[in-house]
Amino acid sequence: MSFIVWVAVLGAVLLTLALTSSYVRWMPVTTSAVCLVLGAAIGPAGLGLLKLDMDEASNWMEHLTEVAVLFSLFVCGLKLRLPLKDKNWRIAFGLAGPVMVLTIAAVCLLLHYGFQISWGASVLIGSILAPTDPVLAALVQVNDARDEDSVRFGLSGEAGLNDGIAFPFVILGLLLLQHDGNPGWLSDWLLKSLLWAVPAGVLMGYWMGRGIGRLTLSLRIRNDDSTLSPNDYLALALIALAYVGAESIHAYGFLSVFAAGLGLRQEEVNSAGIAQEPAEHLVQPVVGHQNVEPQYAVHGDTENLEDSQVAAGIMMGDMLAFGSLVERAMEVFLVTLLGVVLIAHWDWRALPIGAVLFCLIRPLSVFAMPWGVLLDGRQRLLIGWFGIRGIGSLYYLFYALNHGLGQSVATLCTDLTLSIVALSILVHGISTQPALARYERRKTRNR
Repeated sequence: MSFIVWVAVLGAVLLTLALTSSYVRWMPVTTSAVCLVLGAAIGPAGLGLLKLDMDEASNWMEHLTEVAVLFSLFVCGLKLRLPLKDKNWRIAFGLAGPVMVLTIAAVCLLLHYGFQISWGASVLIGSILAPTDPVLAALVQVNDARDEDSVRFGLSGEAGLNDGIAFPFVILGLLLLQHDGNPGWLSDWLLKSLLWAVPAGVLMGYWMGRGIGRLTLSLRIRNDDSTLSPNDYLALALIALAYVGAESIHAYGFLSVFAAGLGLRQEEVNSAGIAQEPAEHLVQPVVGHQNVEPQYAVHGDTENLEDSQVAAGIMMGDMLAFGSLVERAMEVFLVTLLGVVLIAHWDWRALPIGAVLFCLIRPLSVFAMPWGVLLDGRQRLLIGWFGIRGIGSLYYLFYALNHGLGQSVATLCTDLTLSIVALSILVHGISTQPALARYERRKTRNR
């Protein structure tokens, strides 16, 4: 399939979404669900305009999905403005830690005893499917730094953390399938992949984000160029450096990039103050301001703001806009590709596994946590339902495929993962907007 055909077809998909967005907005369906259906329609089972061989594409698909997740994690970190001691972070930590481990264990038991799948493959598939997705779950997450809703904040923090925390369990599944009999392999995994790589990734990214944020704001204030600096370059640089820095010390790059976004946001809090509006709401950058005179680069009432607030506001606004644009573009591309290959890799076992995962394992894992007064029953139910699987699971799938899986296990992992992710996109995509609208109406009535 030529590159020209790929570009033409995907351009047509983007045009279709652009022209129909005003209609889709009022329908109880997400853009991801529309892209999935469009991908199936133009794939081999439909019009036959696109086809994709998973064996040949696994290497570049691993990197493509990795880039999509990195941008989403960074933007997710930028949106979370509450201090780490806030009670909402306890929800995020509970979901990303104990709830995810319970999910992995439950899916593993279901696959092994319910479908006679080996322990190694069961652990691997459970780990691939366990993390909720930061790319496809945008509707149920924090979309504004002012949003302090417990449900959305908890889901955002979970999505930011568990894409990295799931990594050691994916490695555990691979080790169970491939280990060479070395009696010390399990202790090596525990020390290197769990106890070291997780906290090292978080600390590396957080302090890098804070340090680069502080240096950037200081230089821009001193040189009076805060309105002209290319903040998209800064976003790319911080994502790249946080990722490479973590990987160089054998820590998890996903966690590092998410923490870098958090660290950068904390520098904004230092400049604007936690009681103040987020800096990006204090100034309103003019689109394309890099090419206009400094005095015309922002508008709104900025006369009473400090230089640090103006610099932080422009920086955060530009980075959020740039990251969100890349995130949406990658989502459209990758979900469309999922639709293209879905029919060829459909596995009917995904129906009972997906039903148990979405309707029993995830909700029961959430309700099993001692939340106390942090969440009421309705909020627990919503969080239990919004365990959306997506691009993060696809990345872990391709990572596993490129690390020596046997043919039968590779086929099993591919078919189940693609099928269950597609089910999640459809089922959660149809139910998300109505459920959130009902939640917001009830919350408004109770104020």
